[in-house]
Amino acid sequence: MQLDTLYTVNTPEGIALTLTPAGFVPRFMAWFIDLLIRFSVGIVLITILGILGYLGDGLILIFLFLLEWWYPVWFEWRHQGQTPGKRLLELYTVQRDGSPVTFAASLLRNLIRFVDFMPFFYGFGVISLLFTRHFQRLGDLAADTLVVYKPHLNAHRALPAVEPLPLPQPLLIQEQQTLLQFAERSRTLTPARADELAQITAETLTQGQPASLTLQRYAVWIAGQHMLSPQQVASS
Repeated sequence: MQLDTLYTVNTPEGIALTLTPAGFVPRFMAWFIDLLIRFSVGIVLITILGILGYLGDGLILIFLFLLEWWYPVWFEWRHQGQTPGKRLLELYTVQRDGSPVTFAASLLRNLIRFVDFMPFFYGFGVISLLFTRHFQRLGDLAADTLVVYKPHLNAHRALPAVEPLPLPQPLLIQEQQTLLQFAERSRTLTPARADELAQITAETLTQGQPASLTLQRYAVWIAGQHMLSPQQVASS
């Protein structure tokens, strides 16, 4: 059972790490902020170094090259996957397994921006981002990275205060985890959006009852009964 665009990574320690990939709009806003920063720094450099004549022109070209190609790599590598723009939008870049982005991966994903930029203003990059499941541009696919929202620890983790309802049928651990994640996240969703997501399971679980509320009650029951193992599910 899969709800929404959440991405779950099972760490070697057996912990299910849930990440939320960022879509086109927040990534564009972060990129635009970084562009304004680079543009502002570039104007200052040109103004200051321009008075040095030919030597200044050479230095300007070097600094502009570094500013364009090393700005995102240095910030992602040294600041936990965040450029200033990503920090303001609370985004960060990670490896696909949830680990911090490496220098090599950051370098590769940013060098391939040249391909993402073609054939017109980020044409391939936008198409790739819109049509991949976890909103990855070509650079992300090549470097095996994701841009995700920064998690807020201990935020919205409590289950809704509703009456527990026993499951009508056994569910696998992954399915039970999905119900718990939905119940935790439903506090951040509008009622209409929560119902829209809950309707995905309407035929198999809710049996004609109000979908969102029913799934929340199942989740509270699971939390109180502890999740069943695959062996328990098979024997139920």
